[in-house]
Amino acid sequence: MIDASERPHRSATASPNQVLAIVCVGICLANLDLFIVNVALPSIATDLGGVGIGDVSWVLNAYAIAYAALLIFFGRLAERHRRDRSFLLGVALFTIASGACAIARNIETLIAFRVLQAAGAALMTPTSIGLLLATFEPARRNWAVRTWTAIGGLAAALGPLVGGVLVTFDWRWIFVVNVPIGAAAIVVGWLRLPAVEGHAAPRPSLAAAVLVTVGVAALTLAILKGADWGWASQGILAAAAVAVVALGLFARHCLTSENPFVDPALFRIPAFRGAVLVVAFYSAAFGAMLLSIALWQQEVWGWSPMKTGLMIAPGPFMVPVTALAFAGPLITRFGPAAIIIAGILAFASGLIAWAAVFGAEPNVTLALLGMMLTGTGVGLTFPTVMGAGAAALPPSSFASGSGVINMIRQAAFAIGVAILIAIIGHPASRDAQIAAFHRAWWVMAGIALVAIIPALTLRKQR
Repeated sequence: MIDASERPHRSATASPNQVLAIVCVGICLANLDLFIVNVALPSIATDLGGVGIGDVSWVLNAYAIAYAALLIFFGRLAERHRRDRSFLLGVALFTIASGACAIARNIETLIAFRVLQAAGAALMTPTSIGLLLATFEPARRNWAVRTWTAIGGLAAALGPLVGGVLVTFDWRWIFVVNVPIGAAAIVVGWLRLPAVEGHAAPRPSLAAAVLVTVGVAALTLAILKGADWGWASQGILAAAAVAVVALGLFARHCLTSENPFVDPALFRIPAFRGAVLVVAFYSAAFGAMLLSIALWQQEVWGWSPMKTGLMIAPGPFMVPVTALAFAGPLITRFGPAAIIIAGILAFASGLIAWAAVFGAEPNVTLALLGMMLTGTGVGLTFPTVMGAGAAALPPSSFASGSGVINMIRQAAFAIGVAILIAIIGHPASRDAQIAAFHRAWWVMAGIALVAIIPALTLRKQR
């Protein structure tokens, strides 16, 4: 608990449960925004001059890449400063960037403001966890973190539905809605959050953060534009070379620096290494699935954004339900590896169903079942593998290890979206478009199933 001498001079200080309520705003904003934007991408592409889906996909990818690189950087930097102020700064940055996204007049400025949003989210996430761990008694910390995660999952579940409603009026409202929520959180947080002082910690390397950002962005660009520019074109070869050099220098920094951005010793822990590999393959398939369903329902079936949101919503809703109601007892009985593998199989089965069953004619019933199947798979897999990876770490490495897993997850998300766009391409006919989506779902199912191999390394954990 926080010592009274560390509290700011305010008229009142929030109780631990009130702190939980305030910091949950951060995870809600970040998760809600991700799922809202997926539904809105076709409308954004049309409104901003008819840009192609490859270009508009950077609205997702720029956010994911920046969030991935800045999560560890801001998380470690925030350890040196007061957590309450760092959290409020993250909320303020996210809120301001959301307002800027709402008034963007072209795709370039929208992508730039999305990077600022990602920076705000990367600052909110680790500082919100730091506030929870500092304000709750040790016996209630696990409950607080689980509740924080579940509420974030609920926000993600509401994302497609809220996004569908807002896009019906104007896609800009998906960003406007963040502004009053963020402003209220800033006011309440400033008045009520307790002061949690920072501590002496090594300053993270900005150069390393830049290297991993440039490397992943260049790799994503090479995959996205390979079909358009030609896989042997100078542009693609240059992007690939930049990716190799930047990621190689980043790896060299991590292996040789006395203060590595990512501690290579973490990967010598077999269970952690296995969890990271599961997250990498699974997140790539998940990112592609999330966008592909929204595109399919609007572009192939011709559904409105609202109907698309309604049909997608049952999938995200299954995530917190499965994670909270079923995953815990099943993990206790069978261990995490079995539950992760079951989740991967359920998720891949949903993708295979979309690839094998769905055609030009809409089928509401099967669409709902397919989304519930993939949602159940996500609910079994993601929380379990995140917990298994964290459980393999020594207590001193919990924060840094969790940051690494989340960084890998976001980077893989962007790469998965890029692979999807590369496979879909620019089909010349409706039949070719349907075949391209089917091909993409088969590929994503295969990528997800590869994650079973590293999941087997978690068999000894209970």
